[in-house]
Amino acid sequence: MSPRLTLLTAGRVLRQVRHDPRTLALLVVVPCVLMGLLAWIYADTPVFDTIGAPLLGLFPFLVMFLVTSITTLRERQSGTLERLLSLPLGKSDLVAGYAVAFGALAAVQALLAGAFALYVVDLNVAGPAWLLLVVAVVDAVLGTALGLFLSAFAATEFQAVQFLPAFVLPQFLLCGLLVPRDRLPRALELASDVMPLSYAVDAMRTITTDAGATADVLRDMGVVLLFAVALIAAGSATLRRRTA
Repeated sequence: MSPRLTLLTAGRVLRQVRHDPRTLALLVVVPCVLMGLLAWIYADTPVFDTIGAPLLGLFPFLVMFLVTSITTLRERQSGTLERLLSLPLGKSDLVAGYAVAFGALAAVQALLAGAFALYVVDLNVAGPAWLLLVVAVVDAVLGTALGLFLSAFAATEFQAVQFLPAFVLPQFLLCGLLVPRDRLPRALELASDVMPLSYAVDAMRTITTDAGATADVLRDMGVVLLFAVALIAAGSATLRRRTA
């Protein structure tokens, strides 16, 4: 893998996204609007402080999953991937470039959403604010990695969107946001143990409730990052030049 080719690919993707106002709005505006709406709904109640942090990890994850999977699919449908791979550019360079570009977008998005939650709608957390922002960035990167991997199996944008209920909704239901994972039926608890979003929510919930549990948060973040790296590697292995 060539760092130069990876950075060139990342720069091309970022320039393309810069000229797409709808994608930029989805990245920057939607998570903040959702956090603001949630704070408004639960104004003058402790509910927002309880679920706000886990959802701060979930919203960037969802948005980056959609943006990454659809954008990568468009590149394949337009023949861009086929043309690029005809050059001295390996699959690993290409996927790494996409991961760097979308990872940078994920970081910006998560930082903006986190800052909005903390300083505009006054989300209260027991742990350090910087750690909350770092976890939000890691969760957004996880959404990017999952989008890169699953985009290889979609032939149309509609199919890419269909992966949302198929692969993301089960994680949402079992991640511990609705029901604590240790109170799930045993089979579902075991299933949640192999879902990366479970560890993302665990990290966010720990920051919400425990000011001295940084080690636990870092452990959960490490698991999420391992999932992200594995998904990016799998995306490189399954990348197709064009849509069948």
